[in-house]
Amino acid sequence: MTVTADVRPSRARSQKPAPSSASVEAGASPPSASIVHDRPPPPKPAPRPVDIDPRTFTKLKRGRLEVDAKLDLHGMRQAEAQRSLTAFLRRCQANGARVAIIVTGKGLTRDEGGVLRRVVPMWLEAPNLRDVVVGFGEAARHHGGEGALYVRIRRADRVR
Repeated sequence: MTVTADVRPSRARSQKPAPSSASVEAGASPPSASIVHDRPPPPKPAPRPVDIDPRTFTKLKRGRLEVDAKLDLHGMRQAEAQRSLTAFLRRCQANGARVAIIVTGKGLTRDEGGVLRRVVPMWLEAPNLRDVVVGFGEAARHHGGEGALYVRIRRADRVR
């Protein structure tokens, strides 16, 4: 017995009959397959934020690239911190800032980390901030280390 002995053909899909050659020759146009709209395609969303590249990180760490702004979220609840973060980053972009530091804190236990330390990266990757955030990464030790993030800000004239 072969492997394909019990295979049966699937049901035939319903197909529209093709126009006869007589109707095409008589001047009748064949039915159109799709309707063409004159609307432009929707704008492409801004790309997802990426990690800060090693070269930029090294410049920040060595002090060759200045940090333009700083936001400390210590002691804030999540809702308040998210509103503050969004408003802060949009203000930074409007003012022409290129790099900001967001201080989240390390949390009470090193294993789990603080709530803000866990959720801020998710907020930075959210679609509502893609037109502002180019990338982000953990800050150097002298800028807060594990309890802070560098955030690269997209120039306002480069927003898509």
